[in-house]
Amino acid sequence: MEKFAKVKELVAGIGADVEKFYNQNNSAAGTRVRKAMQDLKVLAQEIRTEVTEKKNADK
Repeated sequence: MEKFAKVKELVAGIGADVEKFYNQNNSAAGTRVRKAMQDLKVLAQEIRTEVTEKKNADK
């Protein structure tokens, strides 16, 4: 659950940069969005691994 909270926090935190990138063509904001998306991908994979381990441990 802790990692899921981090995912929600990360998504909420990049809203301003997404807005700047798409509406104001701010390249630096695009770089920050790409980094945040990579961090999100890593967290998502960690959550997937935990879920799989927990699911298999219950069998």
